[in-house]
Amino acid sequence: MMSTRIPIRTELAPAAIGPYSQGIEVEGRRLVFVSGQVPVDPATQKLVDGGVTAQAEQVMKNIGAVLEAAGMGYADVVKATIFLTDLGEFKTVNEIYGRFFEADPPARATVQVSALPLGAAVEIECVAVG
Repeated sequence: MMSTRIPIRTELAPAAIGPYSQGIEVEGRRLVFVSGQVPVDPATQKLVDGGVTAQAEQVMKNIGAVLEAAGMGYADVVKATIFLTDLGEFKTVNEIYGRFFEADPPARATVQVSALPLGAAVEIECVAVG
């Protein structure tokens, strides 16, 4: 069953400056809260090598796996939060993140934090509606 996601757009708030929506209205459905995913390869249970680019790719794959296990996909995500240890990496992570949301990306926040589990550079959590 496909969730009803209605992008909220208004000129009375700043326009989205990346792959996210200002807000998302959701018809009453099942909610899935995806815990913060760090760039751990599920096969090795170790942090992936390759810097923030490889880490962001792995985080998004991990999110996809959790969503699939819940019978959902990226199109069901209505809110995401990105945690970065270096906001200077925002552009790189933003580009990778954006590839996973083809249309009407979810509402999103991005924050810089002092540290993440296992020494990761990026962590992402999200909420999906199905």
